Amino acid sequence: MISLKNIGPGTVIAAAFIGPGTITMCSIAGAKYGLDLLWALLFSLIVTTILQLTAAKIGLITQKGLSINLISSFNNSFYKYLAIVLVLSAILVGNTAYEAGNISGGVMGMSSVFGEFSYSMAGFKINLYSLVIGLMAFIILFIGNIKIIEKVLIGLVLLMSFAFLTSAIIVKPDLLILAKGLFIPKFPADSFIIIVGLIGTTVVPYNIFLHASLVSDKWSSPSDYDYVKTDTLLAVLLGGVISMSVMITASAISDLQINSASDLAYAIEPVFGSFSKIIISLGLFAAGLTSAVTAPLAASYVTCGCLGWSADSKGYKFRLVWFFVLFLGVLFSSLNYKSIEVIKFAQVANGILLPVIAIFLLIVANNKKLLKNHVNSYLFNFITVVIVLVTMFIGLKSILSVVGLI
Repeated sequence: MISLKNIGPGTVIAAAFIGPGTITMCSIAGAKYGLDLLWALLFSLIVTTILQLTAAKIGLITQKGLSINLISSFNNSFYKYLAIVLVLSAILVGNTAYEAGNISGGVMGMSSVFGEFSYSMAGFKINLYSLVIGLMAFIILFIGNIKIIEKVLIGLVLLMSFAFLTSAIIVKPDLLILAKGLFIPKFPADSFIIIVGLIGTTVVPYNIFLHASLVSDKWSSPSDYDYVKTDTLLAVLLGGVISMSVMITASAISDLQINSASDLAYAIEPVFGSFSKIIISLGLFAAGLTSAVTAPLAASYVTCGCLGWSADSKGYKFRLVWFFVLFLGVLFSSLNYKSIEVIKFAQVANGILLPVIAIFLLIVANNKKLLKNHVNSYLFNFITVVIVLVTMFIGLKSILSVVGLI
């Protein structure tokens, strides 16, 4: 039996993948295709469980982050530097772009309740809610105590759970249709981009790196792996319930176009009236703030690991990286880029990037020099290879769809 003191890293991962991107993609999928794409979420959760457990095991056994282990797996200098460039491009640059979407999602939640809050200067209209959310994220990150960060994120995840699970229960989905959506894969017309987005928003590449680092900070013995597994499974299950709740809620407003995730309020308006917007906005705000914290945090761990810097959460280099990511996220968000488009682009990019990160993970997970007798089993390797092939196929289909070849 696991105690509350052994809950933490997994919840941070759940907080990271249940961001504005998740809410947005699940909202669009539910409103456009009903419950037909629930299977894509279920597939994503299975993939997330496999990859996160592998990353967590690497962090536990080696007591190091994934980026350090990845670099150590290459003896050839060319491949080593190529890995560094790819990882930094994927995580540092990617998270910087992704952060604007995280903050914009939180801004949606605040704007829905309090109305517009902006300031015009030199021809630019600056959204001040972005500064508010950026300041909150800054304070949480600057504290630098991972245990405190975990507790804050656990609270926000519970807030999200209440908001979206309540919404899903209210719309009373048909259980037979729900079961068919979960277990019978369907590919409605023009749905490939949405499917890739659902996978990308759930199986977030930077979470794989973040999880390894957090586990190595919290546990130190291979005998703790049972705690790691329980923590991870509970977090993925909770995240899955939230994601599916959003899609179920959105499926009830299929006759309306989703322009922002806050439009989910229409589905529960008959029951909650004017309070419906507050409930949805609370969930969206929590989703934005959690991801606004975890994306810069992951970027710091990855960058420090790749460049050989100390991963001390209170070190100035560690703080410099997350501040850079957070600052640019606040900047682009405050200039009022169309947030739903930024979020959709980030999720599709994540879905396409996933096979590359999964291959890297597979390389490290089979390195006997690092993991000794804890290398991946044949079963885990087989499942991971299948994951790589499936995600490569879906990613390729989405690219061909975007350029108009299919």
